[in-house]
Amino acid sequence: MATTRNASTHWEGTLFEGAGKVTLESSGIGTYDVSWASRAEDANGRTSPEELIAAAHSSCFSMALSNGLAKAGTPATSLDTSAAVDFVPGTGITEIRLSVTGVVEGISEDDFVAAATAAKEGCPVSQALAAVPIKLEASLA
Repeated sequence: MATTRNASTHWEGTLFEGAGKVTLESSGIGTYDVSWASRAEDANGRTSPEELIAAAHSSCFSMALSNGLAKAGTPATSLDTSAAVDFVPGTGITEIRLSVTGVVEGISEDDFVAAATAAKEGCPVSQALAAVPIKLEASLA
């Protein structure tokens, strides 16, 4: 059975002078300010589409890696994943860098990197973002 998650944005004004609010509707956890300046310059307490993509990607990748490690008989004790999404005004998203450090008993560094690479390729968010180069850094703690 498919699930659908929803978010919405209310925007007022022009791209450069305007601002908006993005609401995470499915979870109801909040409404967050967004503006062009928060996207192309400093965040200044506001979010951006790229930050939301980074959040989605780091959590999806962590789930995929956790599942892959468990299926291989080496479940993770913990995984710490970060995602950095680069945005260039006028060009768009130019790169995504994933970095993961794991605590996993009974696995070699090479096998962990292989599992992380498979998770990067199999993660639904990675697949949705396939048009953008996604780089991965993986290491055991």
